[in-house]
Formats: sequence, C-alpha cells, structure tokens
Amino acid sequence: MEITVRAYRAADLPAMRVIWNEVVTEGIAFPQEDTLDETTGAEFFAAQTYCGVAVDENDMPLGLYILHPNNVGRCGHICNASYAVLGRCRGLHIGEKLVQDCLRQARELGFGVLQFNAVVATNLHARHLYERLGFRQLGVIPKGFRLPDGTFADICPYYHEL
Repeated sequence: MEITVRAYRAADLPAMRVIWNEVVTEGIAFPQEDTLDETTGAEFFAAQTYCGVAVDENDMPLGLYILHPNNVGRCGHICNASYAVLGRCRGLHIGEKLVQDCLRQARELGFGVLQFNAVVATNLHARHLYERLGFRQLGVIPKGFRLPDGTFADICPYYHEL
C-alpha cells in the first residue's frame, strides 16, 4: 500500500470525521470527549493552521493531523499537533509519515518548536515514534489524563525544535 500525505480537501471531511471520532470515542489518546458532526467537523478542521491527510493510492484518507499554534504572542512560535490513524490501518507506519510531514509543514509555516502537551504515558507506540524522530520528553504530569473507566494516567509533554 502506497501512502502519501497531502493537505486536506473538503471532500476528505467525512472520512476525517470518522478517523477523528474513532480516536475520541476510544478515549485513550485525545482529551476531547465530544465527537464531530458535519458542521462542527468542518469548522474544527478549517480552524487549524494546517491539516494533513494520509491517503492511499485511491486517495482514501487513512490518517490525519492537525497543526496550530500552542499559544499566542511571545509564545506564538510554538505549535501543537494531534495525529489520528484509522484503527484498521494502525501499525502500517502511517503515523510516522504524518509526523514527518507535520514537522516539515511547521517549519515552512515559521514555527520554531513543535510541542505536545498531553501524550498519554500508556501510548507507547506514539512515544517511541516521537523519541525516534528526535522529540524530547519534558517530564511527567501525574494523573493528567482521565481514562474512560474514570481512572487516571500520566501525561508526558514532548517537544522538538524545528
């Protein structure tokens, strides 16, 4: 399967909502609790600085990322991103392609640092990927993420200088 990453298009929105909502519903990686519908999805993705989609040879979205400033003003050079891969396509290195494209886009958009505020400590595949790509862990926030069963997991902020 050949995977490429490109900017999202309006025609991608239904598939993007499915991918995003799958991760939100799983409740183990994203802080959001509300899923996106047609209206909120279009607004959400349009509000990002950049959205990339990983597509197969038939141009079907299998993963996505959102990129936006992490803060404003004197901290506006720091960006933030989130990544989602369709459950049945995990393990195919789509996430790696998304992160690599995101790093390029962030540089091109003039950001100086990419920071992840809340990587769930139990998300080992993501953490290993980030570390392999040169991200550095900033520490641990104990019990920073509420899991679906009401228990808490630690979160690990990461950053990468661009």
